[in-house]
Amino acid sequence: MPGSKCNVDPATPKSRTERLMKERNLRKLNRVFNLNEKAGDSLRDADLFSNDSALTETENCASLNEEELSEGIDGYERQDQRLPKQRLLVVANRLPVSAVRQGKDSWQLEISVGGLVSALLGLKEFDARWIGWAGVNVPDEIGQEALTKALAEKKCIPVFLDEDTVHQYYNGYCNNIIWPLFHYLGLPQEDRLSTTRSFQSQFDAYKKANQMFADVVHEHYEEGDVVWCHDYHLMFLPRCLKEKNSNIKVGWFLHTPFPSSEIHRMLPSRRDLLESVLAADLVGFHTYDYARHFVSACTRILGLEGTPEGVENQGKLTRVAAFPIGIDSDRFIRALELPQVQDHIKELKERFAGRKVMLGVDRLDMIKGIPQKILAFEEFLEENPEWRDKVVLLQIAVPTRTDVPEYQKLSSQVHEIVGRINGRFGTLTAVPIHHLDRSLDFHALCALYAVTDVALITSLRDGMNLVSYEFVACQASKKGVLILSEFAGAAQSLGAGALLVNPWNIAEVAASISQALNMPADEREKMHQHNFMHVTTHTSQEWAATFVSELNDTIIEAQLRTRQVPLLPVKVAVERYLQSNNRLLMLGFNATLTEPANTQGVRGGHIRELQSRLHPEIKETLKKLCDDRRTNIVILSGSDRAVLDDNFREYNLWLAAENGMFLRHSTGEWMTTMPENLNMDWVDSVKKEHLDLILSFVKLHLYGNTSMQRVILESFNQRICYSISGLVLFQTQLLMLSKVIDLLRFDLLV
Repeated sequence: MPGSKCNVDPATPKSRTERLMKERNLRKLNRVFNLNEKAGDSLRDADLFSNDSALTETENCASLNEEELSEGIDGYERQDQRLPKQRLLVVANRLPVSAVRQGKDSWQLEISVGGLVSALLGLKEFDARWIGWAGVNVPDEIGQEALTKALAEKKCIPVFLDEDTVHQYYNGYCNNIIWPLFHYLGLPQEDRLSTTRSFQSQFDAYKKANQMFADVVHEHYEEGDVVWCHDYHLMFLPRCLKEKNSNIKVGWFLHTPFPSSEIHRMLPSRRDLLESVLAADLVGFHTYDYARHFVSACTRILGLEGTPEGVENQGKLTRVAAFPIGIDSDRFIRALELPQVQDHIKELKERFAGRKVMLGVDRLDMIKGIPQKILAFEEFLEENPEWRDKVVLLQIAVPTRTDVPEYQKLSSQVHEIVGRINGRFGTLTAVPIHHLDRSLDFHALCALYAVTDVALITSLRDGMNLVSYEFVACQASKKGVLILSEFAGAAQSLGAGALLVNPWNIAEVAASISQALNMPADEREKMHQHNFMHVTTHTSQEWAATFVSELNDTIIEAQLRTRQVPLLPVKVAVERYLQSNNRLLMLGFNATLTEPANTQGVRGGHIRELQSRLHPEIKETLKKLCDDRRTNIVILSGSDRAVLDDNFREYNLWLAAENGMFLRHSTGEWMTTMPENLNMDWVDSVKKEHLDLILSFVKLHLYGNTSMQRVILESFNQRICYSISGLVLFQTQLLMLSKVIDLLRFDLLV
């Protein structure tokens, strides 16, 4: 627009701040335009949750105070003709390399290809460095120096953990306590006879290991770097980083589910972990449900305020959002054209000619629901005898933690069920289930995905499950059907193009198998196209770029909020106070005059209902102010009248309850500040206008994905309610203030 401060030639930015803000706006605009351009006439599942601020925030370039913003904002420059890339320190429990010692001072390194590795390889605008444990014990100094030097060539920085720390931190607290709890498996029985298996000793090792990671980060940190912490192994890391350097930019992402607050509250260290994660600037999860559970846990356990943007704690807002991860879909699509993959495909087609192929690819783990999957397949064969020689289930179960008794028991159970079913329905020449206790190489796996007619994923609880994404990426010609557990995070992204099932309901899964095998070709193609579009556009690279850019945006917004809050000129206020004869002091109650939440929320390890109490150290000072005849005090609170009565019945002051709806002097009766003829019709009109706009936007970009529509509408509805309640609150407080002005005459208002 003419006259706008944003009308500057992008090739000649005036300052670093302007360049930063222009890129931020362009990044958000490009996402919206890309959605519209790519949608066309095809189905499109737009993952709007990972960038919800772009839909709700109004950017006003003209309102920015450039001089103020430029203070304290460092390191956000992006690569252009003059500026270097911003450094990104990726901190994870394990480095993306396998290290094998070949001599006293030599190591052989092999890069591990995974979702996170491929995601960060696609971040061209950042200089990424990895920090983590190399997976080996290196007690000697020579070995550590040699490994550090070798890893530096791969842009990796090692954290050296001793065997005892690894045992208690990784095998103990991470895998024995946090992982089962986050997957709804409950806590193990604490072994108090063993000092290395008690909850407290393992938690101490967990904190020690996180501090060791933090020490390495601080050693290599440069001003302006962004630190991205990953997963439940490093929940204490954000706090460790912020305690030493409060200006460091920290993001934390969880790759597993985050459980309901009712589950999380079982954890003995529940408060410590939540408070540590809240030290981060941005907290990310795979799905909206996990983010909502985290905010709920902070509200119920810590007594903090949850908002649509995140969690507020002592004036600091920790942004909480959903960022569903994806895969490098191009890698799978390209692999299908390779000669070795084509040879595998030809071999598999000949091997299973005349039979429909069903596929399951899982780790041999309690949460993957492999027994439930096989039992459902058995029920399908029982109810559909005509399919017994026309379908085969290929189950790949990759062994994990083979030294743990529970996993050994699971393996035996699966083998027993498979043997019984093959003995019951198999023949001398064919069996209905082919079960492999090993992993497949990448090319063989792509070929297997390509010939599959039905992919069967029955996770009992899964953070995301990218097997479903890999299957969809390899189905360009076959257009097979995806049967997906509703308890997998991927169900919120691929649910509209899959058959969702409850894996605990064996009959339902069996019926879905029948539906998938008999599904018409046109319906299969429609469902596949929907998911294929999502998988190829919401890639791992897009996920990583979105998270890091949102982290940078979060820091900018925090700086803006800080600079927009005017500071009280204490010296001037004191002078005016002493000179005035009739003063009005308006004081907030909650979080201003109350006890800290951490002392009133938990007593003796038990959670009780939060009730605001006047801080003991304030009582004497408040009493002196109230006894001053020249000073009138109004206590403003969102609490109800009974709470204010209980706390201030002995003081000579005014009370405004329920955000100013009710007003009284402590010696008088409550009166309402709301006029009888107040017109509130605007509330319905504002809500209808917002809902109509949102509904049209969601329909435009999400088409038939009803599950994602429902999630986004729920989020927007929350925001609308917050917006309307904020307007009503503002109107109520103005009415209360006018009432006070009518009742009192003052020459100083604070």
